[in-house]
Amino acid sequence: MDGFTAAAASGMRARLETLDLLANNLANASAPGFKVDREFYGTYLSADAAESPGNGTGSVMPVIEKQWTDYTQGSVTPTGNSLDVALEGKGFFVAISPSGPLLTRDGSFRLSSGGDLETQDGYKVRGQDGNPIQLDATRPVEITPEGDIRQDGQLAAQLDIVDKKPGTDLSKHGMNYYNFPQNGVAAAGADLQQGSLESSNFQPAESAVRLVTVLRQFEMLQRAVTLSTEMNRQVVEQVARVTS
Repeated sequence: MDGFTAAAASGMRARLETLDLLANNLANASAPGFKVDREFYGTYLSADAAESPGNGTGSVMPVIEKQWTDYTQGSVTPTGNSLDVALEGKGFFVAISPSGPLLTRDGSFRLSSGGDLETQDGYKVRGQDGNPIQLDATRPVEITPEGDIRQDGQLAAQLDIVDKKPGTDLSKHGMNYYNFPQNGVAAAGADLQQGSLESSNFQPAESAVRLVTVLRQFEMLQRAVTLSTEMNRQVVEQVARVTS
């Protein structure tokens, strides 16, 4: 494969990865507290991608080096549900899953029949004491901006609000959760709004523009591959005529 075709094919692969990323963002656009993923482009040297004319430098190919998560604040929307809690600023709730603790910005909680405060996926919400939060399901719930949970004026529990330490990368677990980094979190100053939810920071207009741009780039790269293939075919045919 010549260097021109290899570079175009590598660019097409990178655009396909971007389309997958945009599709995932779009699928989670309505998920409370969802944070969109973005890509970081780079290049790499491929010694096998082209036949070098003796200098052995290979070809420079475009590639998505890594994905990164945009943690900017989403808009806060009132819901009127006393168990909905929106986080403003930095921080995450801690949910206890069968595989261990997880981080999430989704504060759409519920009470189980046994009084456990849970996420919509049935994971128990952790308190500052490290234990699942248990409440009286028959009494009203008040949640203060600091994360205190009160019932009938009495302190019943405190939400465990943590944030990742500087330099700590979070990996997504799926379903709007992040894997809990051991020794990578610290207590965070909470600023909570009861009866509200943080919306996804997905921007429909921006994503639509990016989607159109990526599709056009893919089409141009596809045409470049077709053109290169046709040029190579013509070269082979012309050489065959000369040597015959």
